[in-house]
Amino acid sequence: MTLLNGHDSGVSTEKSFHRVRNLPGYTTPIFNGKEEQRAKVKVDVTAKGFIPRELVENEVDWFYSQLGIDDTYFQNESPSVISDHIIALFGAKILAFTKHDFSKLVIDLEKIDENGNGATFIHTSLPGLTATEGPGANCETRIDSLYLDKSTPSECYRLETYRSVGSISATAGKQLRCYFITKCNFPSPPPPPTRADGRTDIRTVSDTAFLERASQHTLRVYQKIMWQAESRYGPVMEVYEVEGTRERRLVIGYKMGSTSRFFSALSHLYHFYQLYSARKYVEQFSNGFTIISLYLNPMPNSIGAPIEHSIYQVMKEASLLYCLPDNPFFRDSVNSGHAVQEATYAYCGWVFAQHFCNRLGPAYHHLRNILDESNPSHAEVLNDIKRRFREETFTRDSIAQVIHAHSEIIRLLYVNFAMVHYPTTDQTSQLRPTLSYQRLHTTQPLSDSELYDKIRRAVPNKQDLQVLESFLIFNKHVLKTNFYQPTKVALSFRLAPNFLPQGEYPTPLFGMFLVIGNEFRGFHIRFRDVARGGIRIVMSRNEDDYMINKRMLFDENYGLASTQSLKNKDIPEGGAKGTILPSLGAPPRRCFEKYIDAIIDLLIPSHSSGIQERHVDLYGEEELLFFGPDEGTADMMDWAALHARDRGAETWWKTFTTGKSAELLGGVPHDAYGMTSLSIRQYVLGIYKQLALRETDITKVQTGGPDGDLGSNEILLSSDKTIAIIDGSGVLADPVGINRMELIRLAKLRLPVSHFDKTKLSKNGYLVKIEEQDVKLPSGEVVLDGNDFRNGAHFRFKADLFVPCGGRPEAVNVSNVAALTDTEGKPHFKYIVEGANLFFTQQARLHLEKRRVIMFKDSSANKGGVTSSSLEVLAGLALTTQEYIDLMIFKDGKPSDFYRNYVKDIQAKIVENAAAEFHCIWQEHARLQGAKPRTQISDELSIMLNELHTKLEHSDLFKDIPSRKGVMRRAIPTTLVEQVGLDVLLERLPEPYQRALFSSWVSSHFIYRYGINSSTIDFFHFARDLSRE
Repeated sequence: MTLLNGHDSGVSTEKSFHRVRNLPGYTTPIFNGKEEQRAKVKVDVTAKGFIPRELVENEVDWFYSQLGIDDTYFQNESPSVISDHIIALFGAKILAFTKHDFSKLVIDLEKIDENGNGATFIHTSLPGLTATEGPGANCETRIDSLYLDKSTPSECYRLETYRSVGSISATAGKQLRCYFITKCNFPSPPPPPTRADGRTDIRTVSDTAFLERASQHTLRVYQKIMWQAESRYGPVMEVYEVEGTRERRLVIGYKMGSTSRFFSALSHLYHFYQLYSARKYVEQFSNGFTIISLYLNPMPNSIGAPIEHSIYQVMKEASLLYCLPDNPFFRDSVNSGHAVQEATYAYCGWVFAQHFCNRLGPAYHHLRNILDESNPSHAEVLNDIKRRFREETFTRDSIAQVIHAHSEIIRLLYVNFAMVHYPTTDQTSQLRPTLSYQRLHTTQPLSDSELYDKIRRAVPNKQDLQVLESFLIFNKHVLKTNFYQPTKVALSFRLAPNFLPQGEYPTPLFGMFLVIGNEFRGFHIRFRDVARGGIRIVMSRNEDDYMINKRMLFDENYGLASTQSLKNKDIPEGGAKGTILPSLGAPPRRCFEKYIDAIIDLLIPSHSSGIQERHVDLYGEEELLFFGPDEGTADMMDWAALHARDRGAETWWKTFTTGKSAELLGGVPHDAYGMTSLSIRQYVLGIYKQLALRETDITKVQTGGPDGDLGSNEILLSSDKTIAIIDGSGVLADPVGINRMELIRLAKLRLPVSHFDKTKLSKNGYLVKIEEQDVKLPSGEVVLDGNDFRNGAHFRFKADLFVPCGGRPEAVNVSNVAALTDTEGKPHFKYIVEGANLFFTQQARLHLEKRRVIMFKDSSANKGGVTSSSLEVLAGLALTTQEYIDLMIFKDGKPSDFYRNYVKDIQAKIVENAAAEFHCIWQEHARLQGAKPRTQISDELSIMLNELHTKLEHSDLFKDIPSRKGVMRRAIPTTLVEQVGLDVLLERLPEPYQRALFSSWVSSHFIYRYGINSSTIDFFHFARDLSRE
C-alpha cells in the first residue's frame, strides 16, 4: 500500500499495494577469497589451542557454511578476528552445557574501529522479541547513540544488519544478529546536478558503498522517498509486499538528525506486533536525509494479528515513535501492555499533569485572601509558598509512578480520548480497520461520568486520584489534535483553557496550545481571538535549572502573555506568548521548527499539504495566530513564515510572523527604525516637558549597551549627560558624562561598551569588562570580579534619570530594591522609564513610587515595538501575495516608496499612541493628587482599555457602517488606504480582525481623550463623531 507523504492513499484494494519480486533489495556480496580465508582460520583456531584439534574443522565449517552469515562479514574481518569469534561461540556453548541450560547460550561480539570508521556487532537473538537482558538489550540503543542520532552530512554512518539463517547450535533456537556500520564516503567534490527539473538525483548524494550494493529497484524506491521527504518537514513512508511471501518491506525517509533513538524504537514497535526483521538498512545521504528500510516477517506460529493487518498499525505508530522514540510508557509495554498509541497518550497526559494538577489547594487560597498581595513582604511569602507547593506536591516521578501503577485505567482513558479524536472520515473508512481502531471497539467505552466513577472506586489514594482526574480534564478540553496525523514531527493539542483555576490564573485565556516533542515541550496561549506575541526559547544551564524551568514553564508563559496583554492595549491584537523548553543539549533551532510545524498542523485544513486524515475539529472555526521574535528566536521568523507558505497557508503566511527580514520578506525591523525606542522616548520627553527640564542638564544611567536595539537607539535619540552604561560586556562610567561622540560611534556600529576608546574618558571615568579581575577604579576601590561587578552595577550609581534598555527580568525585586535608596532613604533616581521588559517587579515599582520616584512601567513605555508589529500584520492581511511582493519586499536591496511611507506612518502612530497614554497617566495622577501610583494607574488603564475593547467587539456599534468606515479610515495608515482603497480593504480583512481593529481604536482614543474617569455621556459624544470624514 502506497503512503503519500507519510500517509496511506486511502484506497483499500489489493492493487494499491506495491508488489515487488522476491529478490534482494541489495546485491549480496560474493567474497572470492572465502575458501582461502577459511583455511587460514582453521590454522589460526588450531594454533590458539582452545578448541580440541579434532573439533576445529567441524566448528569452522559450521560457522562458515551452516550459520548463514552474510559474506559481508567475512569480507570485512581478518582471519584472526574470525577465529576469535569462533572460539568465543564455542566457549559460550561449553558454558551453557555446564549450566544444563542452552537457553542461556549468549554470544556478544563487537569490534569498534578506533579511528571512527565504523563497527561490527554480533550477538545472539531470538526473532520477534525485544531482549531485556544480555547484549541484545542495549545493542541497538548504543548504535543509535554512537552512530545514528548525531548524523550530519559531513559525519554519518550507514548500517546493514541481518539475522543469520541458521541457529547457533543444534540445541538452541537462537540466531545471530549481525550489524555492520561503516562511515559514509560521499564523492568530493559532489557530482554536478543531473536533472533539469531541479529535483535531487539520488546518485549524486549517495555513499559509494550504497551505490555498489543497492539494486536498481531500491534506487527507484529511495529516489521517490527522497523527493517526498524533501517536500515535507515530517517523515515519509512506503510499504512493499514481496510476491510469493508474507514479507513486507517498510521504507521510512526523514530529515537527518530530526529524531533520535528511532532505529532501536522501531524494533520494539514491530516486536510488539509479533513481527521480526530478516534485514534492516539505514542509509544516509549528503543532502541531509536518512532512509531506513525494514524487511518484516510474521513470527512462525504467531497468535498476533496477521501481518497483512499489523503492517497498517506499524506504519501509523511509526509516526508517533518518530515524535517520541524514547517514551518510558512504551519501553515498559512488556508489563503494561500499552501499544504505541496508548503509551503516547500516557506520555502526553503525563506532561499535562505535571503542569496542571491542582497543586495549591484551598489552604493556599485561604492564606492568599488573608494576606495583602500589594504588600511586598506578603507577596514574597505567597510566592515562596506557591513555589514550594509546586515543587513538592506532584513531582514528575510521582506522576509517572501513578501512570505505571494504573495501566488498565490509562487504557480506558485513552479509549475515552480516541472515541472523540480518532478520524472517521470517508478517507480512512475505506481502509480495512486498523488494529488501534479494532482495539477501541473491543474495549467498552465509558461516558465521562462512568469513567470518573470507575476511577474513583478503583483508586482510593487521593493524590493518585487527582493525577488520573487530570487525564479526564485533558480529554474533556482537547478541541483538536494532530495525534492521528501520520506526517507530524511533534504532537500538538488545541485546548479549551477553561479548566485553569481562576485563583491561580485570574484573567481567563481565549486559546491554548500544548506542543510535545522528543526534545522539547512548549505552550502558546492568547487572551483574545486576535492576539500577537513573541515565541521565546527558555534555555537551561544545567539539570537543576532545567527541572525548575520545566515546573514553571506554563506559569512563565502566562505571566509573559499577561504583560503582553497590558502592552497591547491600543492595538487590535490582544496579548499572546509562546514558550519552548528544549531538553538539555537539544538544538534550539530544531525545537523551534518542530513547534511551528506542529502548530501549523492544527491551523491549516487537515486535508492539505499531504495530510490525508482529517483531524476531528471540535473548535470548528478558522484560527489566525500571529507570532513574533523573542529571546532565542529573532533569526527564525523568516523560516516560520516561509514554512507556513510551503505548508499551504497561502492567505496568512505573510502575517504568521513579524520580525521578518525587511529585504527578503518585507518585515519592518524595530531596531533599524527605532520603533520601541520611539515610544520610550515619548515618556522621557513627556517628563521633561511637564517639569520644564532641559535635556542637556539631565544625568542618566542606562542598562543595555550600544550593541542592542533599545540601547543603541536611546543613545542616538538622546542628548543628555549619560554617566553610566551597563551592558553584557561590562560597565562604562564617567561622572562628568560619557563622551557622546564615542557613544554614537559605538551605537552606529552596534558595538558593546567594551569597545569604548578609553582615551575619551575623564580622569574619574572607567571601563570594567566582565572578564577582568582585580581592577582598580579611580576612587581606589578594587573590583575583584568584573562579572559580579557588572551584575550589581545598576545599584551603585545615582542620577536624575534611569532608563533600563536591557537586563534580566526582575533584576530589581522586592528583596533588593532597597539598594536603590541611600542610607537616608533618598532614591538614587528621580525619574525611571522602564524600557526593558519586566526589569522591575511590581512590588519594586510600588516601593520606589512611595519614595516619590516618577516611574513609568514597561507595558506603557516600550509598546512601540508591538505597535510596529501590529501594523506589519495589517499590511500582510491587506495586501495580496503579489502586492506584498511588489510593495513590501526590497528590490535590489532598496525599499519601495510605499514601504518607506508606510514605515513613516508606523512611526507617527507609535509617537501618537505613546504621547496620548503618557498624557492620560500624568493627568490621572494629578487629578488624584498623587494618591495612586502611576504604576497602578498604568495597569488600570490597560485593564480598562482591554475590557472596553472586549465589550465593543461584541457590541452592535461595529455594525453601523458609517461609524465602521470612519474608524477604519483613521485606524489604517494613510499609505495603505491610498494604495488599496478603503472598500477593498474592508473586503480583504477578516471580520474578526476588523472587529478587533475597530474596537482597539475606539477604546484607546476614547479613554486617552476623556481619561479613566470618563462617563457614558462622554462616550455618547465620542461615538456620535465616529462617522465623520
